[in-house]
Amino acid sequence: MVSVGVDVPRLGVMVVGGQPKSTAEYIQATSRVGRASPGVVWTIYNWARPRDLSHYETHPHYHATFYQHVEALTVTPFAPRALDRGLTALLVALARHEQLDWNRDTAAQTAGTSSARAAAIVAAVRDRAAAVTGRAEVSDEVTNAAEHRLDLWQSEQAVTGRTLAYRGKADGETKGLLRPPGVAAWDEWTCLTSLRDVEPGIRLLLTEDDLGERTAPPWDPVPDEGEETA
Repeated sequence: MVSVGVDVPRLGVMVVGGQPKSTAEYIQATSRVGRASPGVVWTIYNWARPRDLSHYETHPHYHATFYQHVEALTVTPFAPRALDRGLTALLVALARHEQLDWNRDTAAQTAGTSSARAAAIVAAVRDRAAAVTGRAEVSDEVTNAAEHRLDLWQSEQAVTGRTLAYRGKADGETKGLLRPPGVAAWDEWTCLTSLRDVEPGIRLLLTEDDLGERTAPPWDPVPDEGEETA
């Protein structure tokens, strides 16, 4: 199976023997071809497999909509790190789609973050957390985190001499409320643009001196806070 990490621009043809078990795997595998120029993917179905027959019968519709069939990631609902990564996007999305007058880009400046509308959005997220987890402490944590973000949003609106928008501009007068992920430290308004941006990437450089236990450099663990170093 050719999958993630194979980036050869000259590859233009692929034969897939049987429908992969997951849509995500199918997309990842078949996207290895046709990168520099148009490519062709031949899928050979097995008539004895019901899943293959189903994909054969719904081939045009499935390929026109296969992104909506991508399987959900395994994430603990409303876990603290999940809130860090996704709560901001959820709140802003609800605000912009539920309230049309908050939808335009510059409405980030005028959205009523302390209004009954905002409170209803927080309540909807809180109720969802309570229904999914069945734990009052989780819904309380979600509520506190959501209200904290609304307070920060209101503080950004209060800054004079600029216009607050959901996405910043290079004109020096428009400040972006949401920040794309990068190598800099994340904060409450860092908003994911792709599932590949869960953590920043790093580069590792291995030399011949790093290979083997005999040539490995000495390693000392970082002392705990308050512990004296030798």
